[in-house]
Amino acid sequence: MKQYGRTINLKNDPEIIERYVEYHRTIWPEVERGLKSIGILRMLIWKLDRQLFMFMETSDEFDAARDWPRYEASHPRIKEWQALMASFQEPAPNAKPGEWWAEMEQVFDL
Repeated sequence: MKQYGRTINLKNDPEIIERYVEYHRTIWPEVERGLKSIGILRMLIWKLDRQLFMFMETSDEFDAARDWPRYEASHPRIKEWQALMASFQEPAPNAKPGEWWAEMEQVFDL
């Protein structure tokens, strides 16, 4: 099993933040099925003000460079979801150029 920690910010607008949270209370079935189909076993997202932290556990076969594009191309509703979520988000200030969700380095494991 692989594990990932990533971060991104929501736009600084209370309405946008609430809409993002509301959408994630009941994600679209196509999105859930799509994530599972590429080997994502567990995904958790936490929020602090407008900063998000995502923790993912994936199968050993998961390859982000290969599987994210495959996920996004697998169903029109997934493309719609991704575009909608992106409209609520902006990269964290310390994200690398071209990076949307900034990859975090694990520094401790108990």
